[in-house]
Amino acid sequence: MIGQRSVTGTANGAHFAFTDRWGGVSAVPYEELNLGGAVGDDPDAVRANRSSAARELGLDPARVVWMNQVHGNDVAVVDRPWGDGSVPSVDALVTATRGLALAVLTADCVPVLLADPVAGVVAAAHAGRPGMVAGVVPAAVDAMKSLGADPARIVARTGPAVCGRCYEVPEAMRAEVAAVEPTAHSETSWGTPAVDVAAGVHAQLERLGVRDRAQSPVCTLESGDHFSYRRDRTTGRLAGYVWLD
Repeated sequence: MIGQRSVTGTANGAHFAFTDRWGGVSAVPYEELNLGGAVGDDPDAVRANRSSAARELGLDPARVVWMNQVHGNDVAVVDRPWGDGSVPSVDALVTATRGLALAVLTADCVPVLLADPVAGVVAAAHAGRPGMVAGVVPAAVDAMKSLGADPARIVARTGPAVCGRCYEVPEAMRAEVAAVEPTAHSETSWGTPAVDVAAGVHAQLERLGVRDRAQSPVCTLESGDHFSYRRDRTTGRLAGYVWLD
């Protein structure tokens, strides 16, 4: 079963879920519920974890769509699971197929889940620092709009991610990010340059007209219940899921 600290929610027929690291079968250093297939974990353990996590959420594991995330801004519109086993290199998925769940993997980056229940369109986006700067979230919203979604109806939920008080970066990098998204300018709790990716994502959503937004309070670097690449380097991956009834 997925961990007791996993977060789920619904909004007018749209479902959102974020996992923690507990309740799976992966061994150290991926313990326990690693859902990432490209981090060095036993593939059989990952398959078992993905299956148990999906079933705990009431989903058919075969109806969960994953992506090969590359920190870009490309979006794939899907209407069925990948049939030939090839997973495209994109950082956002969009579907208008009800009952098809979209998944995003993270271990510090911001998982962004979006849904317009009226239009029947959902999206999942992987917004790390490069993806946020490249505009993966606006690209996902544009793809949703092409399928009839209205930003004023979109519900947005962002999951556990490294916070702006912990994401230390060089000053030059902070300046580069802030030049694109000023709200991402931050400072660590110990007084050094930092980037707040979640703040940048929510600012982008606000400018796009997405008003119904909520952000997880969990900082992955600070939380022992969540995977953090910045803290542990070799580690598992959390997942965010979005789907419509």
